[in-house]
Amino acid sequence: MKVDINCDMGESFGVYRMGDDAGIMPYITQANIACGFHGSDPNHMRGTVALAKRYGVKVGAHVSLPDLAGFGRREMKVGHDEMVNIILYQIGALFSFLKLEGMLLCHLKPHGALYGMAARQEHIAEAIADAAAVYGVPVTGISGTLHEEVYTRRAVGFMPEFFADLDYDDEGQLIITREHEAVAPELAASRAVAAVRDGTLTTIGGKTLPVRAETVCIHSDTPNAVEIGMAVNSALSQLDAVCAAPQEQWEEGHGQT
Repeated sequence: MKVDINCDMGESFGVYRMGDDAGIMPYITQANIACGFHGSDPNHMRGTVALAKRYGVKVGAHVSLPDLAGFGRREMKVGHDEMVNIILYQIGALFSFLKLEGMLLCHLKPHGALYGMAARQEHIAEAIADAAAVYGVPVTGISGTLHEEVYTRRAVGFMPEFFADLDYDDEGQLIITREHEAVAPELAASRAVAAVRDGTLTTIGGKTLPVRAETVCIHSDTPNAVEIGMAVNSALSQLDAVCAAPQEQWEEGHGQT
């Protein structure tokens, strides 16, 4: 039942601040660090990598369409080869700072519009898989979409994720907005537990749909992101403890330590 909690972070740019990375980092296990195309810059990238190292958090490259002005949340028409190059360019920047800190690149996560495009456009998903294969890292995505189909077929590794602070439409598609509104921490926590424990999500129309979740996502630019991180971490930690108890009891009853 052990599940990761990932967060999109390191998205500040120059004097502009985006999210409370320092406040959120203690409550997550995976940091998706922006690579400069939708947010971040060399100083913020290096600082976020160092912060993740301090808390023992795994780091992934949060790659985007080249849309700094639109924060990567506007779709673009991009061919396969160009998309591969765009992604590799961004990973290379983050990889340098990881090497500086003696850390590994652990995963790849597309951002915003690129994430949604990869769920629907095979050539985009294939481009992401091509880039992931260069570094030998898995890619996060939504189960039941081209994310799962392409990344699994390409054997690069697929990590199904659930978004605790975003909504899903009645088709099970993630609703990607230009700005994130505050979400009640208890609601985000209950959503995460349902996804991990029960394998279900509730859509904006009230439907219950199946979902797989090996990692739960929260966003640093949600206004109350730290409170959400605390609530989701607490709820999933309690769930882990409940699931671990029967195994520990079995081992005690059979003389194992």
